[in-house]
Amino acid sequence: MMRSCFAALLFTGMTMCPAVAQTTPPPAASAPANEPPPAPYEQQLLRLSEILGALAYLRELCGDQKESSELREQMAALIDVEASTAARKARFAGAYNKGFRGFEQTYRSCTPNAELVVTRYLGEGLSIAREVASRYGGG
Repeated sequence: MMRSCFAALLFTGMTMCPAVAQTTPPPAASAPANEPPPAPYEQQLLRLSEILGALAYLRELCGDQKESSELREQMAALIDVEASTAARKARFAGAYNKGFRGFEQTYRSCTPNAELVVTRYLGEGLSIAREVASRYGGG
């Protein structure tokens, strides 16, 4: 289904292989490159990523596949713009997946409570987006 396809979309370009015993240790020179310091708003964007994941699951569950798909596209765009390193991409994708999987484990059908969560998360996501844009937008 689309949910399993999205994980592949988020990790495009990243290899995800099962663990295999290594016959030779990796060279010492293969240490990860220095990552630049995170943006001051990165924690807010990680929370927004988690909200997008939760909303994508809940909107699909409640019958709005179009909005669910749009939320996935917004997350992919957020990763493209904000995640400049593989480690950051993994953090943003992990936050999205945490939100998605958390509600996937809780809700199997659309309930009034699931719809209430959607309303609250839409408000929280909008608030985060506005705060980040007004504080750091530079426009």
